[in-house]
Amino acid sequence: MDAIDDAILRELTDDARLPFRELGARVGLSANAAAARVRRMQEDGTIRGFTIVTAGARRGGPGPGPDAGLEVFVEVRLAPETTNDDFAAALVRPPGFPQVLDAVHVTGSYDYLLHARVADPVALDHLVRRLKREAGAAQTFTRLALRGPGS
Repeated sequence: MDAIDDAILRELTDDARLPFRELGARVGLSANAAAARVRRMQEDGTIRGFTIVTAGARRGGPGPGPDAGLEVFVEVRLAPETTNDDFAAALVRPPGFPQVLDAVHVTGSYDYLLHARVADPVALDHLVRRLKREAGAAQTFTRLALRGPGS
């Protein structure tokens, strides 16, 4: 997995029916190269299938919707060589971390608290691995939100 694979996954998450020509253009590849990467990710299990999301579906309703998935809070301890500025820049530098809804620098044994939404445990694992590989996180501690106010 690299930054282009991550970009492909984001594009396909938004529109799984995106033609390879358009997908390639969005991530800087030819249609054939984009198709080859999608096939490879299907073969290695990164992409396990495609689905639809209906317009009216909401959290608590039938099927996934924009609020579906896992709401998580990830505490991040930075690697000694990673500065706060480096970490903050990595969160927004393309391709960025669109799953992260908010990031705050905190006191205590961890440096940052991230609020994120991911599709499923596999996507959570992908997020945490990217934070370590690309943003300078040395250690993470993740909590799942079980319900919010009014739930």
